[in-house]
Amino acid sequence: MKLSQIKEQLTQLDRIAFKLPNGDLVPSHFHVTEVGRITKHFIDCGGTVRNEEVANFQLWNADDYDHRIHPEKLLNIIELSEKVLGIEDLEIEVEYQGETIGKFGLEFDGKYFLLTSKQTDCLARDKCGIHTENPKFNLSVVDAEPCCTPDGNCC
Repeated sequence: MKLSQIKEQLTQLDRIAFKLPNGDLVPSHFHVTEVGRITKHFIDCGGTVRNEEVANFQLWNADDYDHRIHPEKLLNIIELSEKVLGIEDLEIEVEYQGETIGKFGLEFDGKYFLLTSKQTDCLARDKCGIHTENPKFNLSVVDAEPCCTPDGNCC
């Protein structure tokens, strides 16, 4: 989800709720402690220099159980961040504290903002010898000796 998409959704909501990949809801007294731009400048295992940028939201829970952030408040924080930090219409990454800080993607299902699992990947598969497709085997080749029959020798 991009910043423009969350801003559009926030204008149509009465309350904000985030759901974790396991189906649990982030406690309703969460805070959005940061909205920012994260820039990652790196070299992959194949030697290619890369740049990635995401808009970052950090969610945090305190013991102020009566706290609620309203959609218009989050919208104001996002718009201020865009103006002051020059954040463009970037994909959103959400940080949330579990056993350690987790990084999540963000989607919306009409009711909840869904924190989606992110995966690592090799960005230089061709240089690492990793196949992008499953190898194909010719299953029509028949061995000289029968297999998996009562008198075969494979079991």
